Amino acid sequence: MPVFWDQLAGVKNEVVLQAFGQHLRGLREARGWSQQALADVCDVSKPTIYRIETARYSATLDVLASLAQGLEIPLSELLQFPVPPRSSAD
Repeated sequence: MPVFWDQLAGVKNEVVLQAFGQHLRGLREARGWSQQALADVCDVSKPTIYRIETARYSATLDVLASLAQGLEIPLSELLQFPVPPRSSAD
């Protein structure tokens, strides 16, 4: 099992969604693309991109596969992103 999945153990979904959204936004911005451009390349709606980037939507496997294909990266690379550690107050 890849190391990055170990980071997800015990982490609240909201934290993971926020981290993934920031990661996706970084990948998009590194290419100089707008949300609409990414949506067009990936054949998903712009609101879906917005909701993922703002942690309002948990992407399905189908959407993740479309994002990886549109970004021309392996799905495993799309899913490699840092997740902040849980605080001791959780």
